[in-house]
Amino acid sequence: MFSSRLRQTAGRNRLADAIDRRRAAGLPIVDLTLSNPTRANVAYPKGLLAPMAQDLSLCYEPEPFGRLPARQAVADDFARRGLPVPAARIILTASTSEAYSMLFKLLCDPGDAVLAPRPSYPLIEHLTDLDGVRVEHYYLEFQGRWQIDLEGLREKARLQRVRAIVMINPNNPTGSVVTDDELAAVVSIAREHDLALISDEVFADYPFSAPPSPGALRQDAALTFALGGLSKTAGLPQAKLGWIAAGGPAELVEGAMERLETICDAYLSVSTPVQVAAPDLLRAGAAIRTQIHARVRDNYRALLRLGSAHPACTVLPVEAGWYAVVQIPSVGSEENIVLDLLEQTGVLVHPGYFFDFEREAFLVLSLLPESRVFLPAAGAVFEQIGARR
Repeated sequence: MFSSRLRQTAGRNRLADAIDRRRAAGLPIVDLTLSNPTRANVAYPKGLLAPMAQDLSLCYEPEPFGRLPARQAVADDFARRGLPVPAARIILTASTSEAYSMLFKLLCDPGDAVLAPRPSYPLIEHLTDLDGVRVEHYYLEFQGRWQIDLEGLREKARLQRVRAIVMINPNNPTGSVVTDDELAAVVSIAREHDLALISDEVFADYPFSAPPSPGALRQDAALTFALGGLSKTAGLPQAKLGWIAAGGPAELVEGAMERLETICDAYLSVSTPVQVAAPDLLRAGAAIRTQIHARVRDNYRALLRLGSAHPACTVLPVEAGWYAVVQIPSVGSEENIVLDLLEQTGVLVHPGYFFDFEREAFLVLSLLPESRVFLPAAGAVFEQIGARR
């Protein structure tokens, strides 16, 4: 894992240098790694952030878990997804990253470990490092769709000092969704080994072919924490509001909430204005979410059409999220392929090894850019890949 992270860091540095050289030369870059909706020409309603300027925002009344009206608004949003979560079991944080850190502090001592999926967005390793926690990886395997290697997960769960299973559902970047059978198996493993389940569900509102999954909180057999935030649910990363919803056996939840109260009281990191505005932002977020959802689905359909016309590129199935994975011929290292694409076409994409794919060669494309930008850029990538064969 250490050598993999060194390679990722070196690769990101080389890619950053190539980007800087291109910009210095005045050459355009089309960014198909875009993850920031505020840079994607999404039409945000006028006055969207006005609720943050209410007079109530001037009154500081610290609450470890956040203001109750804001927590109730998050509980209502879970109800929209079909999950009746009491506001008393909602904990507000400044971000999903902070939510992870709070939970690592709750569940782990220094040197303990959590299990996390691979491939996935390489955030968990950085966050665990900051909290003195180790990561042990279990794998997602592609067999027509991405699915959890449950036997491998069972083996890792037997390791000493493992305290939690992290599930990214939907996964970034594979776009895979945990099935009911997989969830039941993961919960069974967690119960057997007395592990907590952390379910990162930030992309749950962006399904491609089915209604949103209610998520891990639908079960009550294992201590479970579901994560979300305004960044994806409302397309508002700048608002800096995330949350944790706790579920599972009552006695385990009650004990966890008591300890979390002490942790959260030490930070009190969520700003009052965003808490005051949370009910309005969640309501307004529906219109933003609808735009993003339509765009990423349209871009994915366009990508599938491109794939059918370019046999050198295989667009893997996406079940939810903002990203697509394209398998390409392994005619060189992913890093060189991505650098050549940037030089030859001006299009920036992610190499698969940034996300710890077990083998090469894969490209990861964001589906978030405007369609008028996305389609010609993706087409240029596919044409260039075909020409390399």
